[in-house]
Amino acid sequence: MSLLGLLLMLLLIYNSFSVFSLHLVPNPPIQSTLSPTHLQILHHQTSTSSSVSDSSLLLVVKETSLGFIQKQNVSSTRIEKKTRRFKRSTELTPAITQRLQVKSRQRFQTRVKSLLSKSSCESLFFMTWISSIESFGDRERFTIESLFKFHPNGCLILVSNSFDCDRGTLILKPFTDKGLKVLPIKPDFAYIFKDTSAEKWFERLKKGTLSPGVIPLEQNLSNLLRLVLLYKYGGIYLDTDVIILKSLSNLHNVIGAQTVDPVTKKWSRLNNAVLIFDKNHPLLKRFIDEFSRTFNGNKWGHNGPYLVSRVITRIKISSSSDLGFSVLPPSAFYPVDWTRIKGFYRAPTNESDAWLRKRLTHLRKNTFAVHLWNRESKKLRIEEGSIIHQLMSHSCIFCNSSSLHLS
Repeated sequence: MSLLGLLLMLLLIYNSFSVFSLHLVPNPPIQSTLSPTHLQILHHQTSTSSSVSDSSLLLVVKETSLGFIQKQNVSSTRIEKKTRRFKRSTELTPAITQRLQVKSRQRFQTRVKSLLSKSSCESLFFMTWISSIESFGDRERFTIESLFKFHPNGCLILVSNSFDCDRGTLILKPFTDKGLKVLPIKPDFAYIFKDTSAEKWFERLKKGTLSPGVIPLEQNLSNLLRLVLLYKYGGIYLDTDVIILKSLSNLHNVIGAQTVDPVTKKWSRLNNAVLIFDKNHPLLKRFIDEFSRTFNGNKWGHNGPYLVSRVITRIKISSSSDLGFSVLPPSAFYPVDWTRIKGFYRAPTNESDAWLRKRLTHLRKNTFAVHLWNRESKKLRIEEGSIIHQLMSHSCIFCNSSSLHLS
């Protein structure tokens, strides 16, 4: 009996030890799609504002392809509870985030309002640059130069994440030193898109319920931004690969045709590189609605040139709506097709000299601006005496600078 009792006592001790001992099973590490760079962007505070704006958040959305951090199951041990409490204490609470976004929104609204109230803007221009500041070169800067050549009393709002900084101010200093009015400002997408159909589109994008597609997101954001900015403020939108040849001040509610059908002589495609519209114009609203409803991030041009072409084609077919706008011929903004832009960069030869002089005469008479098709021309050298060289000589402010001899 004593041996049996001893065995029973040992078994009881073993069971007790098994019941009250802790089995700490290590959890698998949480796989985050956010790199240290993404996290730095997410919590970055600029020198001019302490806000975490939607524009900053969108950089993270873009770079992570709208992926979510997968939530992992965690155990209920005290150690892990303490870890979660510590993590929560270092994160931005919804209340703090909301206050920061309100500050960012007020900052965008206040700065734009200040420019428009303090400056006598004879013409209001918008440009967008949702790329790195390093990629903004002399050719893009010349677009600004030609703009102010013919609109010295105009105002330019350059909507850009990268330009609203000391380096951006330095790039624009030659213009501001001349008293020209240019405002680089970070976009607050939530504020800009508010009360339009773009608002819900943007919310879907941020939540990850809408795929941005394979086309660079900044390209499609620029397509939408130009429409909403003109809708809310009115004015003139320009791409950064345009040379202005004469004043645009007398143009109202116009869009340019890119190509014309050789048989019917009617336009076959429009473009959105130059847009001139009044505030709250109904055609702009239709463009915005079309973008939000039919967005496709996998087809180049679907949300840009093809979009404006689709909408206006439907208006033409219905012929029941007079929205008060005009379609200008290709000679107004797109006098040369992208397939032939190389000829504008070449120096004249004996055989081409007469053609060049005739082309220049036609441009100076019929063209307001020349779209340079940067995707095709950005690597082309501007040769001495070429059409582009002569147009730049006509539209320059800093005419002794090296920008007239861009390689």
